[in-house]
Amino acid sequence: MKQRRKRYENLGGFRNKKTLLQLSKWNVEKQVKTKDYSFRIPQHAAKHTDWLRSNRTDTSVTWIGHSTFLVQMGGLNLLTDPVWAKRMGFGTRLSEPGLHIAELPRIHAVLLSHSHYDHMHLPSLRAIARLNSGLRLYVPHGLGAKLRSAGFPAITELHWWESARLGGLELHFVPAQHWTRRSLFDQNTSHWGGWVLQPSLHSEERRAIYFVGDTGYFSGFQMVGERFTIDTVLMPIGAYEPEWFMAPQHVNPEMAVQGFLDCGAERFIPMHYGAFRLSNDTPREAMDRLLAEWSRRGLAPERLCLLNHGETLVDPR
Repeated sequence: MKQRRKRYENLGGFRNKKTLLQLSKWNVEKQVKTKDYSFRIPQHAAKHTDWLRSNRTDTSVTWIGHSTFLVQMGGLNLLTDPVWAKRMGFGTRLSEPGLHIAELPRIHAVLLSHSHYDHMHLPSLRAIARLNSGLRLYVPHGLGAKLRSAGFPAITELHWWESARLGGLELHFVPAQHWTRRSLFDQNTSHWGGWVLQPSLHSEERRAIYFVGDTGYFSGFQMVGERFTIDTVLMPIGAYEPEWFMAPQHVNPEMAVQGFLDCGAERFIPMHYGAFRLSNDTPREAMDRLLAEWSRRGLAPERLCLLNHGETLVDPR
């Protein structure tokens, strides 16, 4: 008898399931709404490629675009959800990546949040692997077999709340509220989540960077904050409209700010906007709503870091 494939769930068994009627309603809304997509996230004028290649001591975060960051920590170079695709679905990329793959320093590891195409782009992964021998991928549980069959032998799979050691770092895989699918038959057959990166126990500095991945607003933000001392959170703010459809899987900017407060982070770097047209909201709308909510809550301006593509924040802790 053929064994049934494991299907993964959200916390509390929450099912992020859409009906055909809901999908049809969203498609109609997309046709009748006209939005201005002319705004572009600027390319940072002064790239720090030479410094990034030589840096072995400072912690830094560089936004490449969408959910792709170069994180330097503990002398290691990590990439999150690397996507250099020129298009996603039927739409071309809105803004160019902030760094070309050839401009990156040596990459020691890739962290994937889930298997959706705008987060796990196989051509980008192959291009990175060609330039970085021995590249290891840290991925959600259930995703290893798919990646090994695609030609990536060095895979570490983690369940929620599990961790792996890489040099002097701890890589913790933490929950998110989302779902996965890459074909008609593999929905939720691999998990989804975020990553908390922190120096290992012997280090004097234990403050962490929290890469959220894709998520709706949920209790997991507070749970992460209770377990870790988060200094910088890399938080999604885009692909939230229509909210009646997207809210369970993508936070809007106001929910993102609440998640930031829930996890107790000191600094907020927004992501998951400005690169691709994935829903009905625009990059300008996402940014404006984030700034308005930040002001409404009276949060200190210096705690919000709106990075340009290719911009590097040094020592974000």
